[in-house]
Amino acid sequence: MRNIPSITPARVLVAAVLGMLTAVSVAQAQIFVTEREVLRQARYQWMQQKRTFPVPDDPRIQRYAECIAYQIIDRLDEDFQNLAWEVVVFDSPAKNASADPTGKIAIYTGILEVADSPDALAAVIGHEIAHVTEDHIMKRVRRGRRNELLAIGGGLVVGMPNTAREMSMVYLTLPYGREQETDADIVGLDYMANAGFDPRASIYLWKNLTEAEGDSDRNEFLSSHPSNQNRINNLVQNLTPALITYNEAREAGVRPNCRLSY
Repeated sequence: MRNIPSITPARVLVAAVLGMLTAVSVAQAQIFVTEREVLRQARYQWMQQKRTFPVPDDPRIQRYAECIAYQIIDRLDEDFQNLAWEVVVFDSPAKNASADPTGKIAIYTGILEVADSPDALAAVIGHEIAHVTEDHIMKRVRRGRRNELLAIGGGLVVGMPNTAREMSMVYLTLPYGREQETDADIVGLDYMANAGFDPRASIYLWKNLTEAEGDSDRNEFLSSHPSNQNRINNLVQNLTPALITYNEAREAGVRPNCRLSY
């Protein structure tokens, strides 16, 4: 008579683990997102945005924003300078700006109402550039992969996006966490100061945004960020080293001449 192996708890556990790993490998092919896919989607979304969003009639606005952005970019470490940066101003009342992981920076004309000086706009752009150089979107992708694995193992995949394309869009559109926003504030403060822009304007900018907060439908930049008073306090705490950097840059002849004059 043929011997039938006994079914022990250990065998059941091994079978369960193997079954889960098989399920993970199948689901992984559907929802796990590679950094390459995120970059591909970012490039696609940027092309779509340029095709569909209007730009200001006055070309001086575009030149003004580019002047400030490239003044900051040209002072970055060489590896970051060599990214395929592009800056486009879009005609929109949104008080907002953004940057994707490929180095594409979108500035909406509404932000110019509160970032109403070269130094203040440098604070906005420096902040967005910092999100790129600090790799914030890709860090979210890597953290998300771990969460996806836990969700799959726990049987929580129902209702989740089931393609890498959909998941990559989630990572590109979710707001940053408070830790990342604080990081971008402080790194951006150093970037603008190193490029010869007065870092004190960052505090002025956030006070302006605070006053504009009542127009919540249009103040998108502020709505996706943490407590404005907390971030002003953080900026104040980091202002002294930024001012030292600013003064050293000015003494070295770094004096940006970006103006929007009519």
